[in-house]
Amino acid sequence: MKILRIILSIIVVALSSYGLLTGTSGVIMPYALLLLGIMLLIIGITEFQEKRKATAITLFFVTGFSLFVSIYTLLI
Repeated sequence: MKILRIILSIIVVALSSYGLLTGTSGVIMPYALLLLGIMLLIIGITEFQEKRKATAITLFFVTGFSLFVSIYTLLI
């Protein structure tokens, strides 16, 4: 799980940086937000396993919102 979290965070930072540098952030940001939501889901699962339930529940809510917004913007 830790390796997957690191890989996803590197991809999110790379996509966001590329979008900002090239001026195509409107096209790339939904994909970065989708990957960010998946990364937050993984972090929430690990927090839930480590008995930090309040933090995990907050991360699950943020994950749901992030995935909803990214899928909604991809469909428009």
